[in-house]
Amino acid sequence: MAFALSTMRVTSSAFDNFQAIPARHAAEGDDLSPPLAWENPPEGTKGYAVICHDPDAPLVQHGSQGFVHWLLYNLPGSTVSLEEASAEGTRGRNDTQRNGYGGPMPPEGHGSHLYYFWVLALDKPTALPEGISMDELLKQIEPNLLGMNRLIGLYRRD
Repeated sequence: MAFALSTMRVTSSAFDNFQAIPARHAAEGDDLSPPLAWENPPEGTKGYAVICHDPDAPLVQHGSQGFVHWLLYNLPGSTVSLEEASAEGTRGRNDTQRNGYGGPMPPEGHGSHLYYFWVLALDKPTALPEGISMDELLKQIEPNLLGMNRLIGLYRRD
């Protein structure tokens, strides 16, 4: 099943798995997307999409729980990393209703939230328009999804 975790490994030079996301990548900081890298993609990968989602957000939007912070797609299969504040790919609409990255900023006193940085490997390149939602993105790429994995970061506002 393509929505199951694959053996692809996702990392960041900014934070380790289940560790704190630096403030420079948060909305109350510099609000820069973190650097990401991945290795061991599924055989036949020809494109990628990236999603950052906070399932701990206390909001229910569009019939789903959580908060979408970043949608990035139309990444070619040759891409194996993204630099900080990357300009690669095409930006989708996050739940702040902006295209691109919107860093972590859980409500004050809400404790630590988990931020899932998903990398989705696709069996063909995509040419999707800018500004689509996560639901629209997933509908478009699901038939072409080969596998996925994630890096999980923590962020807390005190």
